[in-house]
Amino acid sequence: MSETFFVYPEAVDRFAFDWGHLTVTCGPSVNGAGKFSAGVVHVPPGQGHARHNHPGAEEIIYVLEGNGEQTVEDTEGNPITEQVRAGCTIFVPEARFHSTLNTSDAPMKLFVVYSPAGPEELLRDLPDFRLVHPPHK
Repeated sequence: MSETFFVYPEAVDRFAFDWGHLTVTCGPSVNGAGKFSAGVVHVPPGQGHARHNHPGAEEIIYVLEGNGEQTVEDTEGNPITEQVRAGCTIFVPEARFHSTLNTSDAPMKLFVVYSPAGPEELLRDLPDFRLVHPPHK
């Protein structure tokens, strides 16, 4: 794989789901990054992804646009829910359950980072997963 330093979301595959989509813009299969992966998540109004976790990985979620409701479980497994908006950084510790819901009437756009890389590839096993190739592929 040649080194790829600059990646635009419209140039790579998109992981589509019933609740929105994730475009992985940095990671082993995109540009050889090995210690983390990252991408852009789009969540339409009223949609959200179900409660889930990433065993063995931490996650950072940064709200780029929109607002909604973010839940992250504490060390005892209690859900902590906050209203979040553009500019908020959410830290999801390793293996903690979390979920995101767009409670607004505008799209929500998130930038996510997984460390180590890998949790994004497990999304391919979800029943509503669809791989969408960019127009030029």
